[in-house]
Amino acid sequence: MGQQATPLRSASLGRVIGPEPRAVSGAVLLLPGGEEASGRRPSPLWPTASVRALGRKLARAGREEGLAVHVVRYRYRGWNGSEAHLAADASWAADETVRRYGDVPVCLAGVDMGGRAALRAAGHKAVNSVLAVAPWLPEEDVAVPPEPVKQLAGRRVLIVHGTNDERTDPELSFRLAARAKKANRDVCRFEVHSDGHGLHQHRAEVLCLCEDFVMGALFGKGFSRPVEDAFAAPPPLGLRMPLASGFGRSLRR
Repeated sequence: MGQQATPLRSASLGRVIGPEPRAVSGAVLLLPGGEEASGRRPSPLWPTASVRALGRKLARAGREEGLAVHVVRYRYRGWNGSEAHLAADASWAADETVRRYGDVPVCLAGVDMGGRAALRAAGHKAVNSVLAVAPWLPEEDVAVPPEPVKQLAGRRVLIVHGTNDERTDPELSFRLAARAKKANRDVCRFEVHSDGHGLHQHRAEVLCLCEDFVMGALFGKGFSRPVEDAFAAPPPLGLRMPLASGFGRSLRR
C-alpha cells in the first residue's frame, strides 16, 4: 500500500455564541491565547475559556444590532516564528466571515498571544477594529525587525493591559501603541492598575470597556467619555489611560 498523505490542518469558526442573529451586520472574531512555539493541535476547549466570558458579554450587547460572535479555532497551538500561524488563522477567519455574512465590519478581539494575532492580522480588508487584551508581544531585539504597525492604519485599536502582568510585558504593548499612534490617531490603550495577566481583579470593568469599544467601532454607537478622551489625548496620556474602578456602572455616552 502506498503511504498516505498527512491531512492538512484547517482552522475553523466555532458556533455563534448566543442566539444566532437573523441578519448579521457585524462580527467579532475571538482569538484565544497560544504558545510561542508548538506544532501541537489545540484541544477542542484549549484555551477558549479565556475569551468566552468576553464573547458572552459582547453577544448580549450586540444581539439587537445583529452581531455574530465566534471563537476562532487554530490549526496549531503555537505562533511558530515567521510562520505566524495564529495571525494566518485570524486572516482566514476574516475571509470565512465575509464568505458567510457578506460585507460586514469585523472586529478582531484577542487575548494574550491572540492579541498579537489580532494586531498582526488587522490589515484584512474586512477588519475595521482591533481589541487586544494583555497581548503577548516579542521582546525587542535590534537584530529583528520590530512588530509591524502599518496594518493598523484606518482601524480603531484598543489595547488593555494590567500593570502587574508578569506573563506579557505591559511596557511592550505601550511601545507598540506609541509607534502605531504616530500613523493612526484612532489608537488608545488602557492600563488596569495593580491587576495581573488574567485581569481578574477588575474583570467587570474590563468587560464593560471592551463592550463599549466594540459597539462603538462596529455599529457607530457613541463611545463613553473615557474612551473618547483616550483616543483624543496625545501620547503618552491616551496610551496610559487608567481604567477607573466601577467603569461601566454609569456610562454617559
